[in-house]
Amino acid sequence: MNLGLTVGYWQKSVEDLTETVQAAERLGYDSVFTAEAYGSDALTPLAWYGARTSKIKLGTAVTQISARTPTATAMHALTLDGLSGGRLILGVGVSGPQVVEGWYGQPFGRPLARTREYVDVMRQVWSREQPVTNDGPHYPLPCRSGTGLGKSLKSIAHPVRSRIPVYLGAEGPKNVALAAEIADGWIPFFLDPSMVESVYGDALADRHPDFDIVAPVTTVVTDDLDMALQIAKMPLTLYMGGMGAREQNFHLDLIGRLGYAEEAHRVQELFLAGRREEAVRAVPDELADATSLLGPIERIKDRLTLWRDSPITTLLIAGVRDEPTLRALADVIRG
Repeated sequence: MNLGLTVGYWQKSVEDLTETVQAAERLGYDSVFTAEAYGSDALTPLAWYGARTSKIKLGTAVTQISARTPTATAMHALTLDGLSGGRLILGVGVSGPQVVEGWYGQPFGRPLARTREYVDVMRQVWSREQPVTNDGPHYPLPCRSGTGLGKSLKSIAHPVRSRIPVYLGAEGPKNVALAAEIADGWIPFFLDPSMVESVYGDALADRHPDFDIVAPVTTVVTDDLDMALQIAKMPLTLYMGGMGAREQNFHLDLIGRLGYAEEAHRVQELFLAGRREEAVRAVPDELADATSLLGPIERIKDRLTLWRDSPITTLLIAGVRDEPTLRALADVIRG
């Protein structure tokens, strides 16, 4: 199982985590991943960290496909991959209707079909086998409206790699199946390692042998397990309660598939009512513990068995910033 680090997106103010990323590289971490929601973007920090490192892989978990056209994302990717010496892992995802329609001003419909077209266009850009075209309805190239002067083009730049790895951030079984079909890896969310097969086994059945399952896991190393559980509940509360509309919240649906549908709806009700502390307390301890690595380092070492016995191939440590803890985790995970 590979070991990586996820630093997420900025929380309110600027977060330059260069020292953390450099420490992870020194300790042999395989990758560092960034993210974006509706604030800081995922690609700029990777360029910053990539310029200050030499070996660690640079991943996005994830860039939102509605934020950029597929050719724009392909340009970002080939540029960053080239400057970093072929270190990019491009994770992409559809986000949800609240962000796509409220932030990017685009309709959310047909996310699977949009993703399929998006990935195909990017791979055409990188391969440079012929001018890029797309007959699909979502990203037609050349454009079918306007002046009629649009011309199919081939990238002027020659990518360092003609096939940059593309991973899909996916939660629903159909989207996970799409990842197994067209992508090089899958980035799940709030994953219980003991339930990967029961929840996603069918969706992952046709994945290729080198398919990478990259699982971010909230990690809190402390002797105070109760405090660790409270910390782990905070992102669960935010995503069940606030990262999606009341009527459609993919994260809420995911927690339901893990067996906590009633509890998830209660958390959402409390969160949307402004009762945030109650919402955190309403997250079941068992759910927070199952989707995280919490407590003293020996307890984490014991619980790693569940992750090693699952189909997960890369573990992304989330929430750790200091080098001593990164070192301790590296020792137990590799041990």
